[in-house]
Amino acid sequence: MWCYLGGSISAEPRINDRIRVPEVRLVGPSGEQVGIVPLAKALELAQEYDLDLVEVAATARPPVCKLMDYGKFKYESAMKAREARKNQAHTVIKEMKLRPKIDPHDYDTKKGHVVRFLKQGDKVKITIMFRGREQSRPELGYRLLQRLASDVEDLGFIESNPKQDGRNMIMVLGPHKKKTEAMAEAREAQAARKAEAKANPGRSQNAADGDIVEGDIVDGEAAEGETTEVSAEAPAEASAEA
Repeated sequence: MWCYLGGSISAEPRINDRIRVPEVRLVGPSGEQVGIVPLAKALELAQEYDLDLVEVAATARPPVCKLMDYGKFKYESAMKAREARKNQAHTVIKEMKLRPKIDPHDYDTKKGHVVRFLKQGDKVKITIMFRGREQSRPELGYRLLQRLASDVEDLGFIESNPKQDGRNMIMVLGPHKKKTEAMAEAREAQAARKAEAKANPGRSQNAADGDIVEGDIVDGEAAEGETTEVSAEAPAEASAEA
């Protein structure tokens, strides 16, 4: 009745005296099958082993209970969940904005950012911004996008072909390398740099500690913009104004 009145239902399994059934199917500390025993007998065995009687399958008939150290079990489960979150890959979309008549130096700078994003396993949304009479020359933007895609083809591929969107033309590049692979390589490289810094005392430790880790993006130009990393359910875009 409590749940119908708005109360919460605990996700924690019932343990020891909180188990209210006449008999249980008991599993021993090492996973061995003890069989169906009265609840009183199961509690007596738990006391003898100095363990907890934990209900692991409440819907079974009779319920399945196991003898275990419940505190240790909860701690190990929390550590596994924490490690899983640490290694979770996030979907990130970066955005790079260019003008159709961009000069060679600026193009090289923008291309460098795109290369870095793709190496990190992130997608890149390329936006060509047309102004004034440039809107009557969409082929300029198309050629620029094709040139950029060709320049970075070793790192990424065209995931979404160029298309006109109002005053802008948009193309999306996808990385050849998966995000998880990029994260693993970044961690290995960072560990190698730190090891090298320790082996060479003359090198500043700050140089090792300042290495980029997964999720961190440092643009070559302060004005090149912000980057945001989010979970796969809600990808965000980081924009860099031309």
